[in-house]
Amino acid sequence: MSFTENVKNELARLTRPTLAERRAELLALLRMSGSAVTGMSGAWGVEFSTSSSAVARRVLVSLKKDFLLVPSVMVRQGRRLRKKNVYTLTVPPSRAGSEFLLSIGFLPMTGMEDAARCATAEEKRAYLAGAFLGGGSISRPQSDYHLEMVTQSYRFAGEIREMMHAFQMNPRLTDRKNDYIVYIKDGDEASSFLQITGAVQSYMEFENVRVMKDMRNQVNRQVNCETANLQKSVNAAVQQMHQIRKIREHMDERLLPGKLRETMELRMAHPNATLSELSELCGVSKSGLAHRFQKIRALAGRFDGEEP
Repeated sequence: MSFTENVKNELARLTRPTLAERRAELLALLRMSGSAVTGMSGAWGVEFSTSSSAVARRVLVSLKKDFLLVPSVMVRQGRRLRKKNVYTLTVPPSRAGSEFLLSIGFLPMTGMEDAARCATAEEKRAYLAGAFLGGGSISRPQSDYHLEMVTQSYRFAGEIREMMHAFQMNPRLTDRKNDYIVYIKDGDEASSFLQITGAVQSYMEFENVRVMKDMRNQVNRQVNCETANLQKSVNAAVQQMHQIRKIREHMDERLLPGKLRETMELRMAHPNATLSELSELCGVSKSGLAHRFQKIRALAGRFDGEEP
């Protein structure tokens, strides 16, 4: 089972204590995966489709319990590669159906003022959960962070973004063929979305994986840094020994100042030591030792291209 399915199953089992919250969630679900249908008498009904049995059950229970509607249920096998079942719930056009759609703000002529309709933070949380249940997906936390909700309505995409802005999230909006995608690619915001909508277990799993990834990345950065420093120290030591040999080949070492002779002997005696280690061995500061090696390098440079 994918991480997206885990999140949806968790949200579909979550209890929304107030009718206002359940109405907000159902409104977003219908915006995402439902459509209003009209009959000969001008009455309205609604049709809702989903490939998630948990989401279908969630909508069915809400329609029956909160709005006393009894939709018909049809199950068919999907045509896509995975051939998942598609569940379709239909409330036929009727007076009760019209009153239901009017009460939640889903009738086409009522416009789309969902952000204003959801007055409380809890209603906004439920609305975002409904949008995700209807058309959302989230990548596994082990991979790159990506959460998106796909809709064919530009206005609905704008409502989703406004709801997310209320929780200090900054989603982006793009279009793909005939769809509009509201998405976030930031790990903190994807984590916040799970927490805000009430997917607590998925949020904990997401955070645990993030912590492990951050620790692994930190260790890798530290190892890479130490490896680079080690390589740098080895290269410097090899160059210094090469410079010392060149000086010895071209001149009498006894003519050099005592401090330089001492430094040359120290390096040749400890070819694998770092500058810090040499500093401890001879009791000279790192900067002082580095200055001596600069003089050795400059002296060796005089003999470049010369035969011994």
